[in-house]
Amino acid sequence: MKYAVPIVAMLAAAPFALQSYQVTLLTEILIFALFAMSLDVQMGYARLFSFGHVLPYGVGAYACAFALLAGWPLPIAIAAAVLVATLLSIPIGWLSTRASGVAFAMLTLAFAQLGYAIVFKWNTLTGGSDGLTGFARNAGPFGFDGFVSRDGFFWLVLIVVFAMYWLARGFMNSAMGRAIVGVRENERRASAIGYVPRTLRIVAFVLSGALAGMAGALHAGFLLFVSPEILHWTLSGHVIIAVVLGGTGTLIGPMIGAALIVLAHHQLSAVTDSWPLVMGLLFIIVVIAAPKGLWGIKASLAAKISQRRAPPAGEKHAAS
Repeated sequence: MKYAVPIVAMLAAAPFALQSYQVTLLTEILIFALFAMSLDVQMGYARLFSFGHVLPYGVGAYACAFALLAGWPLPIAIAAAVLVATLLSIPIGWLSTRASGVAFAMLTLAFAQLGYAIVFKWNTLTGGSDGLTGFARNAGPFGFDGFVSRDGFFWLVLIVVFAMYWLARGFMNSAMGRAIVGVRENERRASAIGYVPRTLRIVAFVLSGALAGMAGALHAGFLLFVSPEILHWTLSGHVIIAVVLGGTGTLIGPMIGAALIVLAHHQLSAVTDSWPLVMGLLFIIVVIAAPKGLWGIKASLAAKISQRRAPPAGEKHAAS
């Protein structure tokens, strides 16, 4: 956390130092990083492997698009989208957590595919395969003009992503967050001391859905276009790869993995159409060489350096 403020300060200065394309790329990275972090809340901390995490993401995007089409100010539209995604996550979390393991993953995938089919078929409301266009970042009557421009929207995304990371980190370090981790580590023991594992899993699921809805709303505000593709199961696969690549259960690791995925997509796709193959090979190498992800490598190196700097036990005893 001590590096967060300098990193955010450097990112905040990006519009003054970088070109337009690079600022746009940073905005996309931040949004996908928030999406990956949201999945890690349930996948890394609650051990709920979801194949349908695109559902709250897509719902948040469409809800924000509808609100902007209705002329709502951008911040209000984003807040409404998060509310919709959160409310949707409650019944789905309640139903899905009745199962576990592969059955849970398949249930979440089924709900996501149902959402995809509804959006794809409901032409009169969602525009079908053409999606929704023709909306803008409305400033509204509350002085939100600063968020309308490209640079202003980048700063809004940066503020939101940092705030969500800070809130998620605080929640995971709270008593309830530690209880969720406790259920992940030993469900039987957690139950014995009075926790209700399923309730804690639902809490993690809903929090994860709210964060994904936030990312989806930012996506809609970023591209000013939404289509059924953001509800397709392949996007769930991409975000799972980002989480595993960066390191599960760390919040910051999935954000790093998301940045690599977006950068690889943009840089490698300009060189070869087979960029997914390159990413697949990198993914295999990371999983085999570093099961805890790229952030896990950093944590392991830091631990080894700390051990080397610490005096041997005998010297410590003699010194005392």
